[in-house]
Amino acid sequence: MASTGTVFYALLLAVVVSSMVAQCAANFYQDFDLTWGDHRAKIFGGGQLLSLSLDKVSGSGFQSKKDYLFGRIDMQLKLVAGNSAGTVTAYYLSSQGPTHDEIDFEFLGNVSGDPYILHTNVFTQGQGNREQQFYLWFDPTRNFHTYSIIWKPQHIIFLVDNIPIRVFKNAESAGVPFPKNQPMRIYSSLWNADDWATRGGLVKTDWSKAPFTAYYRNFKATGFSVSSNSLSDSAWQSTELDAYGRRRLRWVQKYFMIYNYCNDLKRFPQGLPAECKR
Repeated sequence: MASTGTVFYALLLAVVVSSMVAQCAANFYQDFDLTWGDHRAKIFGGGQLLSLSLDKVSGSGFQSKKDYLFGRIDMQLKLVAGNSAGTVTAYYLSSQGPTHDEIDFEFLGNVSGDPYILHTNVFTQGQGNREQQFYLWFDPTRNFHTYSIIWKPQHIIFLVDNIPIRVFKNAESAGVPFPKNQPMRIYSSLWNADDWATRGGLVKTDWSKAPFTAYYRNFKATGFSVSSNSLSDSAWQSTELDAYGRRRLRWVQKYFMIYNYCNDLKRFPQGLPAECKR
């Protein structure tokens, strides 16, 4: 017969394991609302999978039920395959109103065989114009890949498969607003933007290939909801990437960055934005 201590340990272990499963098993039914597109947005697989579709009539989208103020957001996406020219799959955090804050991933479709462009931007108090664009080092339509945002009071980090691609630092000391006061929701949409998305609008959407569909799974939010007023966790207070993260960031920016607003002197003839000079 098992001892009382052994039984207690087994029960404790079971509680810990079940807690871990509950934390990992994010459910789209519980975490998100399908907000537009009618039947073009679908949750299936027991709440573990979500898809958005675009046809000539409409695109589709969803948003989180909760607001978030700081934390880490992870989502796995499998993008529109084949000729996706003219389409945009947007995945972002945003508050509301004319002085909203926003942290953007946008995936700009392309003709078959040409790479997607990953477009990133940061809006503070309604002002954006902080674009950086990248090619990816893999085909984002063949498998699911993880796209993450780490949002702390000190900085915002964009990651792809846990590799940092961009860091937007808090430059309030230089007079640059930083998103830190407005809780944001998670949004995603698939829509037609063939007036600008592919080669500046030269390549239009081929509607004979519709519907266009993107897939989502394994959503995870870690950190702080608006109900939390504590930032005492030392891991979240950490202000910098480690040495390995900095090396990976340099690798991405050297070989895969195709546009950086901080290098666009023609766009800013009066001088680059203040955060670019730091």
